[in-house]
Amino acid sequence: MEVHFDGHCFGCGPLNPDGLQLKFEPDGHGSSVAEYEVPPRFQSWAGMAHGGIVSLMLDEAVGWAAWHAGHPGVTGRLQVSLRRPLKLGERVRIVGRVENIRRTLVYVSA
Repeated sequence: MEVHFDGHCFGCGPLNPDGLQLKFEPDGHGSSVAEYEVPPRFQSWAGMAHGGIVSLMLDEAVGWAAWHAGHPGVTGRLQVSLRRPLKLGERVRIVGRVENIRRTLVYVSA
C-alpha cells in the first residue's frame, strides 16, 4: 500500500493545530523516538492523559518505526496494554521498533 505524508495527521502532522504534532526520528539502532508531554486538553480523569491519546502515541511510534525502516503502511491491528496512568505534563520518551517483517506484514512494538 502506498501512503503519503501530507502534514495533516492528527498524531504527527505539523500542519494540524488540533493534533499532537509528534516528531519521530530514527535513533540509529532500528527504532523511532519522540518525546512528548500530554497537555491538559487531552485529559481523562483529573490529572491523567486519556488512554485513547496514549494509544495514539503508541500507534504513531510503530508507524514511524515501519516508515523509517522503509515499510510505510497503515495499522491493521493495535493491541495496547497500559501499565499505569500517564500524568498530564509528564514528559515521556516514545519508542517504536520493527520486530519482524513477513511479506507485506510488518510486526512492530512500542
